Order: sequence, then structure tokens, then C-alpha cells
Amino acid sequence: MSFENLPPLLAQALAERGYAAPTPVQAAAIAPESAGRDLIVSARTGSGKTVAFGLALAEALLEATGGSPLVDRPLALVIAPTRELALQVSRELAWLY
Repeated sequence: MSFENLPPLLAQALAERGYAAPTPVQAAAIAPESAGRDLIVSARTGSGKTVAFGLALAEALLEATGGSPLVDRPLALVIAPTRELALQVSRELAWLY
């Protein structure tokens, strides 16, 4: 599997970060059978879970913004158990979008 079926904005961001192919966690998140479903993912640190989470949001976020990543209102609420994890999610989604 590759990132070729993703919106060009995301595919470009991933390429710029050095991603050549999705990790197993990311592949599961962007698989067609995962679309519109709630997913529970458990994987080791560094497996790409945060980016997978961002990729799973892609359709809804980009649809809500007309394909533009810049908006003037929140489009998603991410709940994290610690401030550090919330900051990590924020940083990862910032470069992705």
C-alpha cells in the first residue's frame, strides 16, 4: 500500500517528511474498509499512530474546509491523556495539514 490514494496535500506533506509508504498502523487507518468506522489502535511508540490518526481525519477535515488546510474555526477535538501527548498530536497534525 502507498499514500497515492490520499489527497495531494497530504501525500506531499508525507513525502516532505520522508514517508515513502505507510506503516502498518497507517495502512490500517487509510484502508477503504476503515472509512467512516471507529478504530482502536494499539502499537509501539514510533509506529506512526499519531499520523495515522491525522490521516483518518483527512476526509472529514478537508471536506469541511473545501480542501484548504487553513480555517478560522476548530474542525476536530482531540482528547489526550497528558499535556505532552496533546502537544505531540498538535505538532504532528500541524505539519500534516
